[in-house]
Amino acid sequence: MTPLHQRIFEEIEARIMSGAWKPGQRVPTEQELVDQYQCSRMTVSKALTVLARRGMIVRRRRHGTFVSAPQIDRTVMDIQDIGVEAQMAGHEYSYSILTRKVERLTPHEALKLAETPDVEVLRLQCLHVVDGRPNAIERRLIMLDAVPGARDEAFASIPPGVWLLEQVPWTEAKHIIRAVPADVATAQLLELQRGEPCLSLTRQTWQNGRTVTHVEVTHPGDRYQFAGVFHPSVQDV
Repeated sequence: MTPLHQRIFEEIEARIMSGAWKPGQRVPTEQELVDQYQCSRMTVSKALTVLARRGMIVRRRRHGTFVSAPQIDRTVMDIQDIGVEAQMAGHEYSYSILTRKVERLTPHEALKLAETPDVEVLRLQCLHVVDGRPNAIERRLIMLDAVPGARDEAFASIPPGVWLLEQVPWTEAKHIIRAVPADVATAQLLELQRGEPCLSLTRQTWQNGRTVTHVEVTHPGDRYQFAGVFHPSVQDV
């Protein structure tokens, strides 16, 4: 006999997969499910926990439980265009430049990037929006001695990352992916509660040993995922 929590899980999963429950739709509360299935709250919670771990629902403290929106996959090893990824997945996309300043590297930034202090950089903050909801904050440094054309570029019709790929082909890149809690500024821009989980991709690219750009892209944890397809090398066989 199928355990009750498994039955609850399967029935909710079926409603989501069939489209009967749409992305963003509120899921019945735990108490409503307890009354419907005549079971304990622990049984209901067990089913909802599995659904949340599989990314099918999002549980928001003090707000309720909702059907997750389809996530956009981001290939881990490639440098790709957020807009193209969104549009290929059937979503509407836009972006805006929030701040744009020509400044100098701080001593801390120079140490982190292994660069000379006081080098001029273009400091950008961009907001990427998918289906009308903030999908990513992009905080970027562009080294102006490596990319002098960026000084006068407004990025009005093309995002900075795409523009850079067209202007300065990179020869080396380093990615760091981690989970981070949303700080006050990030939560406000991404329409989250402070402390909610986010996915952060930090990337530094070089051309022939010279830093081109350093960027940190932060996504809401329930609206994005990183994915990759790998093949064994000869040594792995």
